Amino acid sequence: MASLSDALSSVRDQSDNTLHIVNISGGKDSAALAVYIRTKYPEIHDTAEYVFCDTECELEETEQYLENLESFLSKKIKRLNARDSFDIRLKPGKRKPFDVFLEEKFGGYLPSPQSRWCTRALKIEPFERFVGQRTAYSYIGIRADENRDGYLAKKPPSLSNKQNIIPVYPFRDDGLGLADIKMLLESNGVGLPSYYEWRSRSGCYFCFYQQIGEWQRLKKNHPDLFEKAKDYERLSEGFTWCEGRTLDEIAALPEQPLPILDESSGCAICHL
Repeated sequence: MASLSDALSSVRDQSDNTLHIVNISGGKDSAALAVYIRTKYPEIHDTAEYVFCDTECELEETEQYLENLESFLSKKIKRLNARDSFDIRLKPGKRKPFDVFLEEKFGGYLPSPQSRWCTRALKIEPFERFVGQRTAYSYIGIRADENRDGYLAKKPPSLSNKQNIIPVYPFRDDGLGLADIKMLLESNGVGLPSYYEWRSRSGCYFCFYQQIGEWQRLKKNHPDLFEKAKDYERLSEGFTWCEGRTLDEIAALPEQPLPILDESSGCAICHL
């Protein structure tokens, strides 16, 4: 782990070839981090690459939010993808990387809170391939007022445990909490992602961390994606997104309220 002071020293040292990478998840915290670096640390912004690990299973609201963020940053957000890990060429609109991993490596076993293989295959490994053997500062939007469990248990979440990828936590260093990041987004015209109107966090449309009310609202807001999520369930083998219930059973329940976001649960890598 490095401090902001370390990162700034690296940026100012013209002989230092360290990469500076700001990780964008599509959530409010990582978006606020990008805004913060753009406005508070322009030296880092000028050097940094902004990257988003695209699972190809994102909501259209997420894609629109990334475009809005690019406009504010006046920089493109580089899309990383798991397609590079396959020998075969996947045609757009056909099988997605998730499908290949699900069918060919995990035998149809859906990811779950107990087995988050999707995070490693679709988020962590593409990022690690992008960095390669180079040294990189990886800027992560963990706030000063939270404690989440991501890639490493009982340590600050990071996108990798490789020694050459060094996490930096600007919000923690500068003491910014939830109210601060909301103010950053609103005051700079970026705002919150529109999916927060019906969902408590970012991530794939079929994210297994969704609660009943969120699945029900996925059906309401994106019925096509709800049907796609249903297609992945293997009822005869007990592979369902929500333990103990099928999506059809969830849809038949009375509408549940949206959950109060418990930021101690979930995957920090996907949901920042």
